Amino acid sequence: MKYSQPKGTFDILPKQLQPEDHWKLSSRWNYVEKILRQTAEEYGFQEIRTPIFESTDLFTRSVGDTSDIASKEMYSFEDKGGRHLSLRPEGTASAIRAFIENHLHQLGSDHKLFYIGPFFRYDRPQAGRFRQFHQFGVESIGRPDALQDVEVIDLLCEIYTRLGLKNLKVLINSVGDLSSRESYTKALLHYLKNHYQDLSEESQHRFTNNPLRILDTKNPKEIELLQHAPSILDYLSEPCKIHFAKVCNALARLNITFHIDPRLVRGLDYYNKTVFEITSDVLGAQNTIGAGGRYDGLMKTLGGPDLPSVGFATGIERILYTMEGQKAHFPAPSLPFVFLIALGEGSHDLVFDLLCQLRHAHIPSEIYLKQPKMQKALQEASSSGAPYSVIIGEEEISKQMAQVKNMLTRESWEVPLTSLKERLIGLWKNHPLEKNL
Repeated sequence: MKYSQPKGTFDILPKQLQPEDHWKLSSRWNYVEKILRQTAEEYGFQEIRTPIFESTDLFTRSVGDTSDIASKEMYSFEDKGGRHLSLRPEGTASAIRAFIENHLHQLGSDHKLFYIGPFFRYDRPQAGRFRQFHQFGVESIGRPDALQDVEVIDLLCEIYTRLGLKNLKVLINSVGDLSSRESYTKALLHYLKNHYQDLSEESQHRFTNNPLRILDTKNPKEIELLQHAPSILDYLSEPCKIHFAKVCNALARLNITFHIDPRLVRGLDYYNKTVFEITSDVLGAQNTIGAGGRYDGLMKTLGGPDLPSVGFATGIERILYTMEGQKAHFPAPSLPFVFLIALGEGSHDLVFDLLCQLRHAHIPSEIYLKQPKMQKALQEASSSGAPYSVIIGEEEISKQMAQVKNMLTRESWEVPLTSLKERLIGLWKNHPLEKNL
């Protein structure tokens, strides 16, 4: 029987035959993850890791039981103990649960966390959208001020800049506080009731259960209809107006170009005040590459202290798709520095011991122990990308000399076996490859 990966998933491999699959190369994933972690740490964020599955109730209470995630997309199951569990569909709820359960609020007043890993939603697979997908996200907990919102937006923009992404669009909005949303919801419903028959079945359902989610529609006719709907910005309370103005002013000072989109509400119910998205022209209809916002009150809802919080998540698949589409630079995959060729079984032990000694000295090395055919061995050495090969056979052992070959210049020379290790270490210390690791 032949097995294949489940629909909506993919393999990340060290090599890919098809050019269109190069975004799945493990070396590219490692590079992106390295930049994500490095940038977050420079901004003062520390990593948190949470379980792949949690109580189903954790997600329905946080994202809202009328959201698409809770109502349509979660992978939920009952375990052998009768517990209702779900594969995590997003990262904030798990991070906040871990924060509360481990009493992290007792360890300071400000907390800056980041996470990276796989998440799961039963969705229609399409470009940059999978049923198992990977996200990087941050949660900044403890500060209610607008500058904390701007810090996480700036972090996300800086990550994209370091990865070489271009032509991205930063969209921001404020969904206000509870009183703002209550006032705006009344105005929106008053406008939409005269157009109820023009709404899709899904939006008609949202009209009753969660009217603000209608603003998140992707239906072209509804988008046109909403162009004339009231703007939530006209219904913000005074504190929310001041907060949003400070966010806009700080972004302008940082030279971050942004566009205010009054229809931007995000798909999760826990957001309040600032919300934002960053979009790419490479991804088609599902063009959001990263998004987030403020979620004051979520921690209290989940049984913890009432601490203000703001964060974002960005899809790693979507980053890689955009990088590929914009032909962004990827560093070369890791290559061996020395390719050792053992010609004949009599040289196997000596060459293998040298291989281990070089690796212990932090020199990337590989070995060839197959049939003693020089041409085949050198082809393997060339394919490996190693700048140097070392040939040791029975003849070299009898002479106590090894052949060292520069694979770029094709120059060869002999080196005594007694000084071979030190000679290779010297070459390594003076090679650009060492300085890039």
